[in-house]
Amino acid sequence: MDTKAVVLQGPGDLSLQTVPLVPSGKDEVLVDIHHSGISTGTEKLLWTGEMPPFPGMGYPLIPGYEAMGEVAEAPAGSGFHPGNKVFVPGASCFGEFRGLFGGAASSVATSADRLVRLQSGTGAEGALLALAATAQHALAGGKLPDLIVGHGVLGRLLARLTVLHGGQPIVWETDTQRREGSHAYDVLDPALDAPRDHRSLRSYDCIFDATGDASLLDTLLRHITKGGEIVLAGFYPGSVSFAFPMAFIKEARLRVAAEWSREDMEATVALVNDGRLQLDDLITHRVPAADAETAYPQAFSDKSCLKMILDWRGTA
Repeated sequence: MDTKAVVLQGPGDLSLQTVPLVPSGKDEVLVDIHHSGISTGTEKLLWTGEMPPFPGMGYPLIPGYEAMGEVAEAPAGSGFHPGNKVFVPGASCFGEFRGLFGGAASSVATSADRLVRLQSGTGAEGALLALAATAQHALAGGKLPDLIVGHGVLGRLLARLTVLHGGQPIVWETDTQRREGSHAYDVLDPALDAPRDHRSLRSYDCIFDATGDASLLDTLLRHITKGGEIVLAGFYPGSVSFAFPMAFIKEARLRVAAEWSREDMEATVALVNDGRLQLDDLITHRVPAADAETAYPQAFSDKSCLKMILDWRGTA
């Protein structure tokens, strides 16, 4: 059996190809993917060739850890049936093509325990559950942020979840477009919060960075209270360093938030299902999967693109 998939042959070399679909066992569930998202964090690093050594890393590879679709075939006892809507965090079922992360394909085969059941009416927003659960995981590790840096999709999800949990964060965003809109929290140009003379800096007890830009650490250290915490919620491709004297003066704490757990995903799905967490307004661009070759560069370079979604329906 074959499937259509996005294939990265190497940095900057991406195309839609027909690849083999090779389930690793007879108990795997076959899912027809409806929508997959393009990650502007880790997948951009795969595109540029800057991804550090990572389990499963290598080319050619099939990206994509944000996907939703419909069960096509399911073995007895799996708990799933044809027609069930599911979230898929990727798959590794493509023969010689590495599944890193393997969700950007028209069909995938994976074990039932990797799937997350969705409500029957769920659409493209189901693909955003990976980022939402990542935000939930970061928040579950400690206290709520009073400053979030970055107003992309992860930053917005962190802010929305913080508000749902009773917090009232401020968000820093340098891009004018991304500061626009009505939100349940304040979105500021960081220049207004960090005057050049540094004599009237606003202090925060807990700062979450959602940018993946390690060069911001020294600035953030100046803005935390004594004993404050900085949480690295993005993905940082290189070494993370900072000037020690300020960290020493502040007795700063640094926490790294990694990928979501099953518990984080279940908590996130519950918030989405009861309407408390909205995801659909985070999708700004939707294109047919056939346009993947132009969609990926646009997702990585166009500041107006919060989330690019590939539509796999009808792709043969």
